[in-house]
Amino acid sequence: MTVRKLPPDTIERIAAGEVVTRPASVVKELVENSLDAGATRIDVSVDGDGTERVRVADDGRGMSEADAELAVEHHTTSKLGEAADIERVDTLGFRGEALPSIAATATLEITTNDGDVRGTRVLVEGGEKSVRPAGRAVGTTVEVRDLFHNRPARRKSLSSAKAEFGRVSDVVTRYALARPDVHFSLSHDGREVFATPGSETYTDAVLGVYDRSVAGQSTEIDYRSTFDLDGRDRPLRVEGLLVYPSITRATREHVYAAVNRRAVYDATIRRATVAGYGSLLPSGRYPIAVVSVSLPPEAVDANVHPAKDEVAFVDEDAVADAVERAVDEALTTADLRRSAEIAVDLDSSLEAVGGDSRFGDVAVIGQYRGLYLLCEADDDLLVVDQHAAHERINYERLRDALRGEAVESHPVDPPKAVALSPSEAAVVEDNRETLSRLGFEVSAFGGRAYRIEGVPAPLGRVADVGSFRDALDALAAGEDPENAREELLKDLACHPSLKAGDALDRETATDLVERLGACERPYACPHGRPTVLSIGEETFVRGFEREHRRLG
Repeated sequence: MTVRKLPPDTIERIAAGEVVTRPASVVKELVENSLDAGATRIDVSVDGDGTERVRVADDGRGMSEADAELAVEHHTTSKLGEAADIERVDTLGFRGEALPSIAATATLEITTNDGDVRGTRVLVEGGEKSVRPAGRAVGTTVEVRDLFHNRPARRKSLSSAKAEFGRVSDVVTRYALARPDVHFSLSHDGREVFATPGSETYTDAVLGVYDRSVAGQSTEIDYRSTFDLDGRDRPLRVEGLLVYPSITRATREHVYAAVNRRAVYDATIRRATVAGYGSLLPSGRYPIAVVSVSLPPEAVDANVHPAKDEVAFVDEDAVADAVERAVDEALTTADLRRSAEIAVDLDSSLEAVGGDSRFGDVAVIGQYRGLYLLCEADDDLLVVDQHAAHERINYERLRDALRGEAVESHPVDPPKAVALSPSEAAVVEDNRETLSRLGFEVSAFGGRAYRIEGVPAPLGRVADVGSFRDALDALAAGEDPENAREELLKDLACHPSLKAGDALDRETATDLVERLGACERPYACPHGRPTVLSIGEETFVRGFEREHRRLG
């Protein structure tokens, strides 16, 4: 199909919405155009925060001079014919608004060739369009410069350069994982951040984005089933890759979803993927997974979100059931033996509590099943969850550290080398001061490799190295820095806390209870679970059918 103006009735049926909100949305639109053009190689490069320059080059079909000139006009597209096509769209972009919207807020230059003896360069600058011949092999290069130069409020609302690049890297990462058949590369300020080979295997794509330790502990899935649509059985396919539950993360953000090869943030697929892992996942932990669902276009509404980040299924339950079953079956046959890990938690001592404590007069009388502390308090028996109590103590200590002194750091000797994803590396660079104050000592080691040289040791308990990735997930979660910080502290407080089975002597247990009593909110852990249960003496009197009397 050639590029043409959309008819008015089609324009009216397309969801309204501004498609260019930040540099990452520019990259998303251009990458999707490249994929729709059949590209097998897409190279993305970004300068600064992306407002300086974004360049996306591909080896797709390219455009003729006439198509290239028309493509920067409003409501033009090569992806829709008539209004009815909206209901069965099978391309990634179809609104016909991306290029003119970009041109309205930046300098836009398109160099393209559809196989003719010469290519075409279209430049839109300051609202003026010029067209001239250009040399280029088959494909298209789009360069966007000085984004939001005429939208000062929009430019001012952007985050830091590293945070904006983190969003760009997330966009490219999601498509690199959703489309392992395409070679992707991402560069920032002239340095290549990551690249995938385009080998068609999800394992190779994950290797390019993560590292060998993640890709090496995974299994690919390819599950096929059917579902009923208007009285007919229609095909449904689930493909992707599941990382073994020995490697987990603190949030669902590492569960990547795609529908008909469109990278989306789909809650249905994410929930079903986690459900498929079942009891293999530790409590509060989430997997790394890539799950791609393919089904007929008419079974998906891709026009429910202005930025095309979400879709709606005609039969959501059928999709969820297929994904959960695919994940469960793949993990049932996989070798899930865990690699041995070296414990970093070397010191379980607690410092003496200072100041007043609500539990200063409580007497610890024992420990039950290595989980609970039994305490006597006047006429009541208190049962303290030692892990939840220690979490609360650690959380308030870490929270206070962000207000004042830093958390003490325990050296990791030898330093632990980790390979981060592009978005994780961007989070590190954008939050070095916060990480340092929380007790993480980190240094760059070249490319996306970093050395963890120190980890937090609040209250003498040393966090494990894995807490570093959880801290990055928490910092990356959400637009609100305060919310992100709170989630970081909650997750980080859990790592160095006492675990089930940790034996405590009477003195250590007493110190723990007293420190809990000195907390601002001692009766719940940071995640809202209770820390203390109280059983009155009356309960025992009734149970043992004794006359109630106070023992003295």
